[in-house]
Amino acid sequence: MTTIKNPRETAERIFKAALEAADPYRAVTGQSERVLTAYREGGFKRIIAIGFGKASPLMASALEDTVGELIEAGITITKYGHLGERRLKKIQAFEAAHPVPDENGFTATSEILQLLKTTDEDTLVVCLISGGGSALLAAPLEGITLANVQEVTSSLLNAGADINELNAVRKHISSVKGGRLAQAAYPARTISLIVSDVIGDPLDVIASGPTAPDASTWHDAMDVMEKYSVTSPDAVVEAIKDGVAGKLPGCPKPGDAVFEKVENLIVGSNRLALDAAKAEAEAMGFSTEILTASLSGEAREAARWLASECLKREERPLCLIAGGETTVTVRGTGKGGRNTELALAFALEAEGDPGVTLLAAGTDGTDGPTDAAGAVVDGTTARRAKEAGIEPSEYLDNNDSYTFFERAGGLLKTGPTGTNVMDIDIILLT
Repeated sequence: MTTIKNPRETAERIFKAALEAADPYRAVTGQSERVLTAYREGGFKRIIAIGFGKASPLMASALEDTVGELIEAGITITKYGHLGERRLKKIQAFEAAHPVPDENGFTATSEILQLLKTTDEDTLVVCLISGGGSALLAAPLEGITLANVQEVTSSLLNAGADINELNAVRKHISSVKGGRLAQAAYPARTISLIVSDVIGDPLDVIASGPTAPDASTWHDAMDVMEKYSVTSPDAVVEAIKDGVAGKLPGCPKPGDAVFEKVENLIVGSNRLALDAAKAEAEAMGFSTEILTASLSGEAREAARWLASECLKREERPLCLIAGGETTVTVRGTGKGGRNTELALAFALEAEGDPGVTLLAAGTDGTDGPTDAAGAVVDGTTARRAKEAGIEPSEYLDNNDSYTFFERAGGLLKTGPTGTNVMDIDIILLT
């Protein structure tokens, strides 16, 4: 029988094992021989490296450390604060805003497109793609401005659109998403090393599929806009209408010649992280079960489901693990992210059970517009908060979960982790 003296520390240890398995540096290093083989067998004369996403600095560092002598130039874009003290030698690093793009992202993307104009059939382009890339790699269609993209992105996020819906719109108003970056690199050969932050690892959705054939259509983009009735700039509405009417070309589809020169490889994913968390929990003496690798939907509904799964289990000690990415429909004026919202909702569902502990966190170390990765709660969290005059349900109704945990305790702050493979929920039943 395993004795758990500190459930929070135990959950954090399991979470750390998951992060280590999602290490993008190790993932790219493991693909270095494939890159070198492609370079030698293809008779290429140079390597150009481009990267975008929260994991791109570590990915770029790994590429430099393994094939650096062959890299002629490169550019990578990551979220503010995710570069840290890391310094790259040949690859120029930019920081930009996420999840809503900003001028820095537009400038950096313009630099990438200029660099790709120098490529030819003698060039091997190594593309380093990770979660967050949709916002960081940003270049709108002609006639659409940065402000237009910011407005429609914010509106869809606040309306609760999931990643597939959001990216269906973003791809169609972009000149680099939905396979269009592959078009820009053609006729160079492209190898994309991808750390997935999307359920099921669909190539056309991760970072909006810049080097993958697009499965969505202009009609899909229009359907999303109509579903959420979001406030949309005229330029965006007109572009989507023109696309539906056949006046604008869609994103390149399967069979397009550009993809004959593209190889897309998933090198990191949420499932790999979940498997590592399971192995760590079992090594600590827990019976362990991965509930799902596709947790989605409203964060508070996901919390309710997780709590109900706890009630079905009588075995103790038991570790239940889930991965995925939920959404939050913002109706209040508070501060929080999907993980702190899920944790707060779970605390209310699990109130009164002192033997349950939940860690809910984003693997990138940031939860929405906050400096926390998520939060840790147990069956006493809600009661203790009420006794201190802090009413959990009021904070949940106002989408103010971060402020709740700031006052009541429970925030999990890891700082930027260098990776991004969605979210992980770890439940300990002791």
